[in-house]
Order: sequence, then structure tokens, then C-alpha cells
Amino acid sequence: MSNFIHNQTAHCENGVTVSLLKYHGVDFITEPLAFGLGSGLFYIHIPFLKVNNGPAISFRTMPGAIFNRTCKSLGVKVERKKFRSKEAAQNFLDLKVEEGVPVGCQVGVFHLPYFPKEYRFHFNAHNLIVFGKENDRYLISDPVMEETTTLSPEELEKVRFAKGALAPKGHIYYPKSVSEIQMETLQQGIIKGIKRNCRDMLYIPGGVAGVKGINHTAKKIRGWREKLGDRQAALYLGQIVRMQEEIGTGGGGFRFIYAAFLEEASEIMANDQLLKISEKMTKAGDLWRDSALQMSGIYKGRLNTQKDYDDCADLLNEISQVEKDAFLELSKIKFKG
Repeated sequence: MSNFIHNQTAHCENGVTVSLLKYHGVDFITEPLAFGLGSGLFYIHIPFLKVNNGPAISFRTMPGAIFNRTCKSLGVKVERKKFRSKEAAQNFLDLKVEEGVPVGCQVGVFHLPYFPKEYRFHFNAHNLIVFGKENDRYLISDPVMEETTTLSPEELEKVRFAKGALAPKGHIYYPKSVSEIQMETLQQGIIKGIKRNCRDMLYIPGGVAGVKGINHTAKKIRGWREKLGDRQAALYLGQIVRMQEEIGTGGGGFRFIYAAFLEEASEIMANDQLLKISEKMTKAGDLWRDSALQMSGIYKGRLNTQKDYDDCADLLNEISQVEKDAFLELSKIKFKG
């Protein structure tokens, strides 16, 4: 068994990235830094796709991108594998365990036995770390849990080969080699991460991604009550709240993490502008939390007039403007060097 240390974080992929890099000696890495270097902040309302019979919305970049981008920006080489064969997947995992190498695994949450039942639904982009094996049970560090836990080979296989959208296919990943990271490398990684996030939130073509995507959802919400009826419209809003607040911290939580990243980056880059923009991202996080409360009120039947839906949409329009202003300011910063 490796001398692995469990870290609890707000979001699973950030947490896996932090824990695996810390294990390999990258002591300065934090959850906000990993999220910012990986340009994790995003928004997309995917047309024509339903998740749990509701709108498909994501508040973060594609699964795997945070780990990949963070490692790449720090010059860390990564190994990734997917498998057609369950036997091959377990054999490779066992090999890494025997070598004492902690590894990240993409899994589905529906069959995770240590998850509370209300959080178990068909979502296949959860991340955890396998860091050893005792008494024929795998030692699991799930970053969103307070303590480490264990899974039997059968339980782990079931979640590693969950079916449906974003099926993990035994996906396993880990840092392959880590050399000493210079301050200049970290600073360049921060600049690149910020520029990529500005592009993703401001300039992706079409109207369903970034700040334009938030306005797209607002427009949809205004019409749901009339188009879908009270019950279906309320269920759709409930689904947004679930995507926002339960699946890996969602809307508000990600904005708070990004605000913390800008705060840390302000110190590393010696740039006070980043600190001021951090305050705007905190405001966006507060507004996302307000929107979740409003949507929950409709979902639970406390509110159900058209004005209540319009109030939800108004909040999203305001969020879009706050985030647009923040990323436009970020895009205009002239970094030294």
C-alpha cells in the first residue's frame, strides 16, 4: 500500500487532481489552482439531450479536461487507459496497486454503495482514487467524502463499467512522471488557463455555451410553464438545481472555486486586477445560489405563477451579465512577461 494521503475537496475531479499531484510531490497545488489551471469553469445547455428526463446542463468543462490541462500546464506526463474487457481493466488496476501507484478512475455514481441514496442517480462522470488493496477490497479515496472507504472487486467493476451517457469503460488515469516545477511554469500555466476560460465563456460560436448559454436557458425557462405544464416545468427546474448543486458543486460552487483561484493567482502573479475580478465571480456564485432557491421553490410547489418563472429567468440573465463582465475584464489583462 502506498503512503497516500486523502484530501477532501468540493469537486471530485479537482480533488483527484490535487491528491494525485500532491502524492507525486507537487505540494503547492490546491483545489482552486487545479480548477483554474484546468479552465474548469464553463456553462452549456445541450440541445436535444435529456439527463434524467430533464435538460442537459453543465456548469463545468468536459470530464477529464481539468486533470489533463492542469498536468499539461505543469509539465506532468499523464497515462490514460480505457478498456473493452472488464478482466483487462481489473488486471491493469491490480498491477498499479501492486506497484503502489494511486490511480484515478472515472465511475458511475448510481451503484456506489457509500453514496447516500438521494445522490445515487445515473451520472457517469464521477472521479475517485484507488490507492491500495486490503482483504480483497480496494481502498478508495473519494474526494467528496470525509473519510476513505473500500469497495469489493465486484462493486468497483460495476461502477467502472456503468452504462449510459459518458460510460467510463474502465477509464483509469494517473501522473506518469513529475519533474520539479518552476515558478515561471506555474505563472505561464495560470495565464494560459485564464485565456482559455475567457475563450470558452465568451467566444464559443452558437448560443448554447458560455455566458450566451446562460441567457439561452433563461429564455427556455420563461416558456416552460406554458409549453410543458406546471408539473413538467417544475421537474425541469428541479433537474437544473440537481445539476447545479448536487453534481460536483455545480453552478454556485464552481464560481466560488474560480473566485478563490483568481485570489490565489493574484498573489502568484502579483496582480491586483485579478483580486477585483475575484469579487465579481463571488457575486456570480451568490446569484447562482439565489437562482437555485427560486427554482427549488417552484419544484416543491411553494411557487408556481408565470412571474415566478420570469424571476428565475431574470436571475439567470443577471448572472450572464456578471460573468460576461468578469471574463471581459480578465481577457483585457496584460500580464508581464
